[in-house]
This record gives sequence, C-alpha cells and structure tokens, in this order.
Amino acid sequence: MPKQIGEASVTVAIIQMEPRFGETAENVARSIAFMEEAAGKGAQLAVLPELCNTGYVFQNRAEARALAEEIPSGPTTQAWMEAAARLNLHIVAGITERTGEILFNSAVIIGPNGLIGRYRKMHLWGDEALYFSPGDLGFPVFDTPLGRIGCHICYDCWFPESFRLAALQGAEIVCVPTNWVPIPGQDPSREAMANIIVMGAAHSNSVFVAAADRVGTERGQPFIGQSLLVSHTGWPVAGPASPDKEEVLIARVNLADARRKRNWNAFNQVLRDRRTDAYDEMLGSGQRPGWY
Repeated sequence: MPKQIGEASVTVAIIQMEPRFGETAENVARSIAFMEEAAGKGAQLAVLPELCNTGYVFQNRAEARALAEEIPSGPTTQAWMEAAARLNLHIVAGITERTGEILFNSAVIIGPNGLIGRYRKMHLWGDEALYFSPGDLGFPVFDTPLGRIGCHICYDCWFPESFRLAALQGAEIVCVPTNWVPIPGQDPSREAMANIIVMGAAHSNSVFVAAADRVGTERGQPFIGQSLLVSHTGWPVAGPASPDKEEVLIARVNLADARRKRNWNAFNQVLRDRRTDAYDEMLGSGQRPGWY
C-alpha cells in the first residue's frame, strides 16, 4: 500500500555514473557498489541512468540485441533484485530489454520484495529508432511503500504530456533514468536545458523529479551529467551534479508534499484548474486518472 499523507520522509539517491559500453557485468557490479554507498547513507530509493547496464551508443541492431536481456529473468534484473532485497532499497534503473525479437529502451522499478514493474521509453531519440521499438505500456504509476512512483526516460521529458499523465494518475515522484547530451545553442553560463525542462515540469505538475544522468564520452558521444532532484515546487533540492564526474546525490524529501501542498494560493491548484471542458482530461491517452 502507498504511504499516507504526512508519513515519514523518503531519502532519495541519484546515482550519476559512467557505464562502459558492452561491459554489462562490470557496469552492474559498479551500479550495485553505488547502491551500497547510497544505502549506507540512508537511501530508500536509488535512481540510475538510462541503459546503465550496457551503455548507450549501439552501432547496429544486432549489437543491441546481443546485449539485451529479458525482464525479470535476465542477469541484470536478477542482480538488482538481490541488491534491493539485501539493502532494503527501491531501485529505478535503465536497462536494454528484449522480449522475443522486440527490443525496448526500458527501466525497471524494483523493491526489496522483487520486481514492481517496468517502463518502456515512449519517445525515442535519434538512431534509437533503428534498434528499439517505441514503448507500449503508456505512463504507468506504481504504488510502493515509499509513495507513488512514475518513470520517464530521457527524451520523454521534452513532452509535457508525459508528466501531466503521470501526475493525473497520482504520481508523487517521477524517476528519470537519462543520458542527456549537449543541446545546440546551450549558453554555457546557464543551467542545462534538460535541468530547466525537468524543473518546469515539476513545478507545473506539482511532482518531485529525480533525474539520474550519466557522464563521460562513449564512441565519440559526450554526455553532460548534471543529475538532480527537483522538489514539487520546481526548485532543486539536490544537484545539479558535476558535468563530468561520477557522483551520488542524497536528499530527504516528503513525497506527500507533492499532493498536500499543491495549492499555490487560495484560488489556484495546478491540476484542479485544468480546463477539461476544452481538452480531454487524460489527453486522449486512454489511461485512467488516479487520486490527485
């Protein structure tokens, strides 16, 4: 059952790491070492980057398929489930998924008692479309003892509908495994565009956002780091992290504030004020609203 409003806060860890392409066993072992570090600092929820078990820059579909695994029977999910049970930890982490001949850019949501669910990236970026199929699970929100958890992956964040549908289903926090890359026109004196986007989404939907990016350069592609945890107000409570170093961010937040403190003033509440006479309540998605 989800926690009740006003219950104890949750300690969230954002794990910013540098996976090595194709070195799955080593990547998973290092991810678990970071989880152990986070759990040692009291973390109850750990968020890791996109495709952090395999790396990101595939050269062809055959390479992606060779590195993909089934969920939950594959070795990565099995290892993460063991770690979650041992560390009493909830985990959201990116994984290259195979189901039959279909490949997905996915994330697993795992708790101490095992697999809670999975999310498949809905909006593919660049040549991901050559290897992966678009997500087919919509935007599920998962009830956990810590609270209601939604999940997006990287480019999903550029679509306001993603966050709105999660919020309308009662999400208190949206976890984002991501591999942010440099954006053309970025002002080096300003925060990353990705940071601005998730801050705006958190504010306009009254949800916490935990975005775990990777660092390093893989097959010529640089990644920007700058992972962060954003409050339901839109302001960071941890991070942004370094643009080029592995790092574990830790912050304690009350996820219930995402719903309890959603009113901005005596008149305005961001989800209640929607004009559902002018647009479909669930944006035509067919998903069911939750309590919000």
